[in-house]
Order: sequence, then structure tokens, then C-alpha cells
Amino acid sequence: MASKGLYYTPPGTDGSEHEHRQRVASRYQTSALNKSRLKWCIFFHYILFFVMLAKLSADILDKLDIFILEIEELDIPKPLRWEYLWCISLLLSFMALEAIKKNKISLIRNYMIGLVLFGFLPLVYAFSYYLPDVLVYVLHEEEYEIEEIHMWRGYPYGMLWYAFILLATQVHIFSMFFSWNLFKAWKRKVDRTD
Repeated sequence: MASKGLYYTPPGTDGSEHEHRQRVASRYQTSALNKSRLKWCIFFHYILFFVMLAKLSADILDKLDIFILEIEELDIPKPLRWEYLWCISLLLSFMALEAIKKNKISLIRNYMIGLVLFGFLPLVYAFSYYLPDVLVYVLHEEEYEIEEIHMWRGYPYGMLWYAFILLATQVHIFSMFFSWNLFKAWKRKVDRTD
């Protein structure tokens, strides 16, 4: 149908028929919004993973029997097991991305369970492991007490880890929140079809 001008209204309508058009259901809007936000959380998880990988690089290269002088000169402390366990949480992001693509409730549920096991629990362990050093550094009353804590390049090692733990915890909390919202939205859809 050809229009007769810039603001042409067909005869017999007053332009209010848009009120009767279908609207997008709220669960689909919620799903789209939370999918986007979860992808951003996964992106920040990748950034944190590469920071952790940089820290683990000296140990990984030692295990592969590769010697790089510049990395050895950094004198990076040996990693603890929780650092490698936390790295497993990155593999879970592929499960979350697959769940986002296919709206799979089981995958998003498994992602949330895995995030608790390999994301939060290693961070809780690290928080408690470095707590004594952090408390001594923050509440130091005597200079000799500060000399007893572990330092790396003039910085307190526990405080550096606490910065990482804070960022990683935030990313994981937001990931859990958006995953839970997706789980609820997809569950409502499944419940309505039954």
C-alpha cells in the first residue's frame, strides 16, 4: 500500500490500534536482560582467570621444565591448591554459555552448583588462609609484627590476594544472581507448558 504523505493515517483508524498489539512476556524480557548481564560477568571472570594464569605461569613453566629468566626473576611465590581449583571455575563458563544459547535449565543449574564448588569455596579457603597476615598488617601495633608477614615486592601478599578475592567474589555473586534469574524465568516457561 502506497502512503499518501509523511503522516498518512489510513481511513477508518484513529491510530490507537497499537494498544491491542501483543507485548513481549515479562519472562522473555527477564531472560534476555539476564543473559546479557551473565555474559558480562563471564567476560570479567575471564579477565580474572588471566590474572590468575599470570600468577601461576611460573609454576606451570617449572612443571613443563621451561626456564624463562624474566619470570624467574619475579620470584613469584609457589601456588596453593585453591588457586588451581579456582581455575576450574572458568571451565564452567562454557556450560553457562551453552545454557544461555539453548535455554537449558539443567545446564544453568549445574553451572550454579559448580560455581559454588569451584568458585566460592576456594575463595572462602583463601580468605581464611590469608586472614592472619591481613589482620597483622591492618592492625599492626609493633613493627616487628609486620616483618613476620609474607611480603612480595614490598606489598603484603595477603592484601594482594584479598583484592583478588574481593573482585572474584563480586563477579561470582553477580553470576549467581543472573543465573538464578534465568533459572526462574526458564522454569516458569516449562511450568506453563506442562
